[in-house]
Amino acid sequence: MSEITKPDEGGAEVCTPEQDEVRQAYPTQGGGDSLPPDVGAADPTDEVADHHPTDDALISDEGTEPDTFPRAYVEDLRKEAAGYRDKAKDRDEIAQRLQEALVAATGRLQDPTDLPFDEALLADPDALTAAIDALLEKKPHLASRKPQGSIGQGVSAGADSVSLSGLLKRGA
Repeated sequence: MSEITKPDEGGAEVCTPEQDEVRQAYPTQGGGDSLPPDVGAADPTDEVADHHPTDDALISDEGTEPDTFPRAYVEDLRKEAAGYRDKAKDRDEIAQRLQEALVAATGRLQDPTDLPFDEALLADPDALTAAIDALLEKKPHLASRKPQGSIGQGVSAGADSVSLSGLLKRGA
């Protein structure tokens, strides 16, 4: 006999209308008379079913009702918290832009976004340099391609006067 159903005086099991609907929806194999374990397990009229676990946290040790606050105060707190959440969203973007600026200032990478974002690199310049070194060791093609030194182009220091013999000497 199932723990959900109760026998009447004659020994036959009596079911509630809800249990009859469940039995029809979930027929058992072999003619058994069992219901799914969650059906009929808790009676909604029981005091236990109406109890909410959060009620214990709200009631103090003396058994008094929880403190309530004016609606305007709660709305102000919610608005303040929303403002802090908006600022926190911008913080991540600003930190990423700061790292890109620090990497660009070194001039060692062609594209500063090639170095993955790591918040620890913002506070420690040695760690930033080490991270750039490690990235360039793995992927040397990411290094800056900006020419340095004298490459024979651009403005050069020339003589004050132009002489034909000086031009011939330089060209020889």
